[in-house]
Amino acid sequence: MVRLFRHYVPGSFLLLFIIESLILFSALGLGVEVSTYFGLGAGQQFDFEWLLPRSILFTAINIGCMTFAGLYWRHRKESEWLDFGVRIIGSLALGMMLLALSFYSYPQISVDRSSIFFAIWISLVLITLGRLLHYAISDHEASRRRILVIGTGSKAQMIEQQKRRSDLYGVKIVGFLHIPGEISKVSKERIVSSISSLKSYVEENTIDEIVVAVDDRRKSFPVDEILECKMDGLIIYEAGDFIERQVKKIRLDTLHPSSMIFSDGYSRAVMNTFGKRVFDVVASVVMMILSLPVMALTALSIWLEAGCKGSIIYKQERVGQYGKPFNLFKFRSMREDAEKEGVAQWAKVDDDRITKNGKIIRLFRIDELPQLFNVL
Repeated sequence: MVRLFRHYVPGSFLLLFIIESLILFSALGLGVEVSTYFGLGAGQQFDFEWLLPRSILFTAINIGCMTFAGLYWRHRKESEWLDFGVRIIGSLALGMMLLALSFYSYPQISVDRSSIFFAIWISLVLITLGRLLHYAISDHEASRRRILVIGTGSKAQMIEQQKRRSDLYGVKIVGFLHIPGEISKVSKERIVSSISSLKSYVEENTIDEIVVAVDDRRKSFPVDEILECKMDGLIIYEAGDFIERQVKKIRLDTLHPSSMIFSDGYSRAVMNTFGKRVFDVVASVVMMILSLPVMALTALSIWLEAGCKGSIIYKQERVGQYGKPFNLFKFRSMREDAEKEGVAQWAKVDDDRITKNGKIIRLFRIDELPQLFNVL
């Protein structure tokens, strides 16, 4: 795991992002070459100075669409290639639309259509092959980080209950070390009951990380041995931090009052706050301009499906900073009577309240685009 902007990012996913950015960057040049070879292009010379800004634009738009489509979310169903196929094709198609809009708005940076067509196909093939290789290597037994959990109580049980493949992506739980006096709640076959030395066990079993999941640290907590492992370079996590890293959720029952005070996620400086606000506004305006055709088509399709009546935007009250309420905007993806009696209901699998348009815009997260107005 790499800590990037105070978020845990799997190293393999960061590498994948870089490699796919390079693929997209190179694809436009290859597309121009292929188009020229078949005599379909506009006869453009392969000039690096001409190609560089266009390749940067091609890469930025497509990598943004891929990120927006959820292709870099660890909890995406990697095993379902149909899901991947829909997302990658949809994101590249959206990228083509945004590129066409950019070239129409700024003809001086345009690229002929045949070159873009070949570049998109080259990107699709190379990215798909890269994903096949990535999933084969990154989730292989040999590349997983080996984890020893200290504790067998309630906190340890939370870790054992993470059954989804994505929850334990890139890690392997070697065992749960029993602490004398603690009531065991994990499977007996996974408990390491008696060891002569924690350091020796770590070395013999090539442990990479230790997760401290002891319910009551006043009971025979091996502080000295854990400290010795820490001094040897092992990474030590608390149960709550480990679950947050792997599952991207904060378990409130693992938090201590001190966690909220001493956590490093709350530091704020005036210039940082100002800079973040400027970036948020500029990025939102740019994204709104680029996604305007998509938002217009989405609004039209929702309106037509509803029989040219009803609301297009769905508003839901949320609580923001300092407890201040605000309205969150989304494109409506459910029937207008989805929340009868004004009571919000959880979405379900194959929810019959979701409209035909709603299924599509939810898949590609297009329903979230109006939230750009919330930023402003």
